[in-house]
Amino acid sequence: MSSLRPGPRSGPVKLRRSSPTLEDVAALSGVSRSTVSRAINGGARVSARTQAAIDAAIGELGFTPNRAARSLATSRADSIALVIPEPDGRVLVDPFFAMTLNGITEALKDTEVQLVLLIARQGEKEGQFIRYLRSGHVDGAIIVSHHKADALETELADATLPAVFIGRPWQDHAGLAFVDTDNRTGGLLAARHLTDRGYRRIATVTGPADMTAAQDRTEGWRQGLAEAGLEPAGVESGHFTTEGGAAAAARLLDADPGIDAIFAASDPMALGVLEVLRGRGLSVPGDVALVGYDNHRLASTSTPGLTTVVNPMVEMARRAAEMLLREIEEPGSHLEPVVYPPELVVRESA
Repeated sequence: MSSLRPGPRSGPVKLRRSSPTLEDVAALSGVSRSTVSRAINGGARVSARTQAAIDAAIGELGFTPNRAARSLATSRADSIALVIPEPDGRVLVDPFFAMTLNGITEALKDTEVQLVLLIARQGEKEGQFIRYLRSGHVDGAIIVSHHKADALETELADATLPAVFIGRPWQDHAGLAFVDTDNRTGGLLAARHLTDRGYRRIATVTGPADMTAAQDRTEGWRQGLAEAGLEPAGVESGHFTTEGGAAAAARLLDADPGIDAIFAASDPMALGVLEVLRGRGLSVPGDVALVGYDNHRLASTSTPGLTTVVNPMVEMARRAAEMLLREIEEPGSHLEPVVYPPELVVRESA
């Protein structure tokens, strides 16, 4: 009875290899393992020639750095936080926050840095944001839509964590970086536009009084009225929301039915004002002119189109992220504030 035996193999045995290692990259690029580690982890500089050889080896081998090991080597989390001290219900519906995220992710797209989103929750303990930020989970923070009582300014001014605010802080803390638009001049442009067109009973719907953007826009609007020798026809807060804008408009019109123009300090609030005006049978701008603030996409798609002041949210967020990344890479960069000039976009509502 014959037995079957395996015949000779036609070639050498090929063993399945594991993922390429630092040693593989070092061998292929002709340098030491420590040099490869420095080149990847951003430690001591390596020459351009060596960096090019290492990059070529990484590409050929398909090497992927171990993020956990890299974080240990550099003492970095490779993450930054976007801090929004607002309830999640507002964050999910207000286009301001979507545009903020858009700008930040644009700045991060060519990096390995991840974004952590911190949103206020009902019943959250005071100081919870700060404790998280100081725990080493992130390398820096961008703060947007902050309020005077948040204490984030004071806490972060005294902390070693790099931070950039979107929106002017309340206090001039040394070294506290921020990006903003000139909100006072923006409110002034809105008022001048209305007074130049002959409107005399001009009211405003403001944002929350504990936010610098709301304060500055209102002060600019008041200045514009004073230049024309006018007194405010009414001031009501709409809390930067559509529902708040509608409620504020109702209060203004109840108090003074003769109002002929309204400056709403955000586009969402302006939409709420527009709803109330329509509900009362008032035409825009025939009976009441309307000016918003932000130049959201919704300003150009509303009926009528909304005259508004440009608030370059995507660009401001992108710039804030770039500033933060620079401060993380080069601690002590002493970042100067960046303030964008406002621009009025005229449409049918005024």
